[in-house]
Amino acid sequence: MTHQRLFALVLTLALLAQSPVATASYAIYVGRNLTADGSVMLGGTGDEPSSHWLEIVPRKTHAPGETIKVGVEKEANFPGELIDIPQVPVTARYITMNYSEFLGLPAPLTNGGLNEYGVAARDVWSPSRKELSQMTPKPQHGVNYSDISRIVMERAHTAREAVQITGQLIDQYGEATYGGNSHIYADSQEGWVLIEFSGGKHLWIAERLGPDDIRTSHPGYILEIPVDFQKHPDRYLGSTNFISFAVEQGWYDPHSGKPFNVNEVYQDGKGRSDSTAEMEQKLRSETRAGKLTLRQFMDAVRDPLLSADWNGYGQVAHLRQGIRHAELNMLWVAATGSVTTPFVPKPIALDQGGGNGHGRVDCVQRAACRRGLAPGPCTARQHRGSPPAVIRISRTHRCRDERVRTSGGYCRGLPPASALTPDESC
Repeated sequence: MTHQRLFALVLTLALLAQSPVATASYAIYVGRNLTADGSVMLGGTGDEPSSHWLEIVPRKTHAPGETIKVGVEKEANFPGELIDIPQVPVTARYITMNYSEFLGLPAPLTNGGLNEYGVAARDVWSPSRKELSQMTPKPQHGVNYSDISRIVMERAHTAREAVQITGQLIDQYGEATYGGNSHIYADSQEGWVLIEFSGGKHLWIAERLGPDDIRTSHPGYILEIPVDFQKHPDRYLGSTNFISFAVEQGWYDPHSGKPFNVNEVYQDGKGRSDSTAEMEQKLRSETRAGKLTLRQFMDAVRDPLLSADWNGYGQVAHLRQGIRHAELNMLWVAATGSVTTPFVPKPIALDQGGGNGHGRVDCVQRAACRRGLAPGPCTARQHRGSPPAVIRISRTHRCRDERVRTSGGYCRGLPPASALTPDESC
């Protein structure tokens, strides 16, 4: 390595160490009373150290007795074993950004997305207190954060139901942790932030985000809740042992007269991070000056305060009221870090139309394969008319169309409709 390259590397590492941007996923929620068109907005980014690819998963019918494999493997930071749990008869169509690597978690992995019912999800780190993490069984069992995100996309009709589904999964099977995690779920009416905790004690808590709320998770947090939160299901949901376990451990004294602060009791006690507080303050200031537009929200998601060019991807769910056709629910996607990459609209309808039900994206892809315009080698599946939305290519191949970008071995994008003959149109 030359002296110049060594100096550049050292300088880069020094700048990264001093940067206020954290290398972790985040989520931002803004309620419908604060937006220009009355929509709920949920956005954020994924920052996992692997390639990402967009996938449009069709609605599916499953056979009786069908199961899905969930959990983590022995290679995980908190070693575990995979288990099988029942699948439901019908799963929803949804758009998601998958990625391929997180130590000990089987790929593909996801942080959420948007489903045909207009439910959006973002997954964000949320570390549990050290003593709790040390209680994690070896091996551990249960659903991991990606399992939860995917199952919610498959099953939830509302944000509240997403919380109920998550809670039922953790109550019944436990959560296979990497140290603590959170989710924000949203629909066109409301949002919910949910935190699941390490330790194998089936602990979880959720707080409703209403039409006047702004929330940034970086990491995910919930602060004070009523000790009798179960008497307020309109605002809070959680595991039945959530308060009692803390009392048993001596982490909370119900006779102290002090409020139950989730972050202080079950996490690091630092409250909102500086970046979280600053972003929430910036958005609150903007909404005082006027209703927040979609563009302004996108600017917040790509703000360098949280975003960086090493992020894996960005997403914005634009959850509008009064949508007559579920197919028009919209997820805006930045294929790489949104700080430098434009958001492209992806309606659920991309998975519809065409004779085989796979939609315009697959129709164009099939035509591209037949004409040699595909951004990578075509598989037999694609010629049979049921290709995946993304083509895997080997390291020795390049995308054939220079307009197509590559990342992590996956070709992005498709040739425009104008490149197809009339008989190949969708």
